[in-house]
Amino acid sequence: MKKEIVFIKQVLSTLLILTSMTSCSDLLDTKPLGVATVGDLTTGGFEADAFGLYGQLRTTAVSDWTRHWFQSIRSDDAAKGSSTGDAAQAGADLNDFGYSNTIFLNDGNWNDHYKVINACNDLIDAIEVSGLTDSGTIVNMAEARMLRAFLYFDLRRDYGEIPIIDKKIVDPTDGIKPKSSVAEVDAFIEADLEFASENLPLSWVSNFVGRATKGFADGLLAKLYLYQENYAASLAKSEEVIGSGIYALEPSFKTLFSRDGNNSIESIFEIQQFVTESGQNFSNNYYVSQGVRGTGAWDLGWGFNVPTQNLVDAFELNDPRKNETILVSGEDDGGYGSGILPSTPPLDQLYWNKKAYTEASVRTELSQRQNNWENIKILRYADVLLMAAEAAWQTGNTALATDYLNQVRARARSGANVLPDVTATLQAIKHERRIELAMEGERFYDLVRWGDGPAVLGSLGFLPKHEWYPIPQTAIDQSQGVLVQNPNY
Repeated sequence: MKKEIVFIKQVLSTLLILTSMTSCSDLLDTKPLGVATVGDLTTGGFEADAFGLYGQLRTTAVSDWTRHWFQSIRSDDAAKGSSTGDAAQAGADLNDFGYSNTIFLNDGNWNDHYKVINACNDLIDAIEVSGLTDSGTIVNMAEARMLRAFLYFDLRRDYGEIPIIDKKIVDPTDGIKPKSSVAEVDAFIEADLEFASENLPLSWVSNFVGRATKGFADGLLAKLYLYQENYAASLAKSEEVIGSGIYALEPSFKTLFSRDGNNSIESIFEIQQFVTESGQNFSNNYYVSQGVRGTGAWDLGWGFNVPTQNLVDAFELNDPRKNETILVSGEDDGGYGSGILPSTPPLDQLYWNKKAYTEASVRTELSQRQNNWENIKILRYADVLLMAAEAAWQTGNTALATDYLNQVRARARSGANVLPDVTATLQAIKHERRIELAMEGERFYDLVRWGDGPAVLGSLGFLPKHEWYPIPQTAIDQSQGVLVQNPNY
């Protein structure tokens, strides 16, 4: 069934702001379809505080264009994009591994993750002080710890050794801590995820779609264990998600990144967009910054994070996912209603990220060309199946790995006589992860954890030190030397 264009579904994203600002009272007078209001909040004693955390995920660098700059553009699948002169230094910094301790967007990435971590800590501390132990409050605690784990996992993948701050910062000196080892950070994340797994529900009623679930906790644990090469544990957690019966592959890959794909049966966790009937949202530019950079009807965004020729060439012959991932200048948009992308005058890039594409029907309906309504996919079921395939292969169960791998390929071919089943090998699994999750920010981290960074990215300037970003110099200065820079920066 076609989902409504107003992807609020719950207060998640702005309730804390709306309930604390009298100037916003008019917004609560009319209840949009599928949206919970204050009167609906009966789950726990800290509902508004918990909802405010989800809002901060969307309104900070955790999910704005910083996310694809930091996660996607440094891989072999993506390039800076836009025009040559637009954000040229950023391209040199992130596209070409020109890392320095003053790298583009680094302060925002670091500070905003810790900002939302501090909000999580604030809620956790408040619940502990309250002494409340009712089931709803425990769920709110689990949500805070789940989101905190997600944020620390982001930081762990980007910086390696980082400070662990587990209490609300009251005095600025509270936030000055030395780095913890990767093993210590992993243990902290694991503890939060285990608590979340034990206390979050399997699913939420429709008014609260988008809140963290047990599946998100187990799926992120499965990924954490892959990074640790603890394959048996990763397989076990992946299979908890698979065996839950909550998730399945969306029948059509094409649907996933359309407006009908928000919060689909394949979704395990998405950062929810807040979109009004006019198509506007509260300043999240994650997809807008990736839209086709053109003029007139093709002014769909800023044109960053574009596919490389290397990625285009990696698709198997007639793989349907290619046409749903790569948008080509001068060619038809593949059934999304906009026809041929112009080739005269030429657009700045040959290829564009189709997973960020604004379909024509939505542009017509909202009289708004740039994509503000697509949720940001953080974890989906196909990723879990591929993690299970990898973990099964690494533990010697080739038959099980083959089954999970071919489930993903079967959905991709959708009954067509393409993409035949294959026997699982590590190379086949690596290929499938690259293609299925292309442009979603996983590729660089996969290459690093496989030890493939130098071989695959060396020609682009990658050195072993580039596994981690440098810690922002401002953070080091503010710590008065307590924080130590990552090696070789």
